[in-house]
Amino acid sequence: MSLPTIRTAALAAPSLLAGALLCASTAQAHVTLQTPQAQAGSGYKAVLRLPHGCKGSATVRVSVQIPAGVIAVKPQPKPGWQIEIQRGKYAQAYRYHGAQLSEGVRTLTWSGGPLPDAYYDEFVFSSQIASSLPPGTVLYFPVVQTCEQGVQRWIEIPADGQAARPEMPAPALKVTGGEGQ
Repeated sequence: MSLPTIRTAALAAPSLLAGALLCASTAQAHVTLQTPQAQAGSGYKAVLRLPHGCKGSATVRVSVQIPAGVIAVKPQPKPGWQIEIQRGKYAQAYRYHGAQLSEGVRTLTWSGGPLPDAYYDEFVFSSQIASSLPPGTVLYFPVVQTCEQGVQRWIEIPADGQAARPEMPAPALKVTGGEGQ
């Protein structure tokens, strides 16, 4: 390697490292699910990771919309937070422990806190992934994060075939094959 090539590489390295770190921190700034895959027909513990507030403001409310095919939802209580459960009819009935479920939790909302911007926390609920969901299905959990000042809407769902990741993506769960599939 010639001296000018080495010098150019040495000068470019800090910029490349800074760019990589910026991309990594941006990717981690989204609300995500701790476990991004679940088997059809199995129980699923959803752990929503909330990494920050709204531009420095503390989080006081977190609301998640439950997608079709996620049933038997039960939220985990959090000290200092109240839970509101909105129930509704499912688009179709699901078999669950020998019974037909035609309605259930559609939205969970934790309010209270506050969760300061300098801290991260997790919001948890248990559920069942319907056995009727085909492997490869991606389920999206739109989340609205309300802060003392401002709102973050993690609700964007990529269009089919879209290569670019949305700026404010909804947490996603990929369904894998169930037992015997």
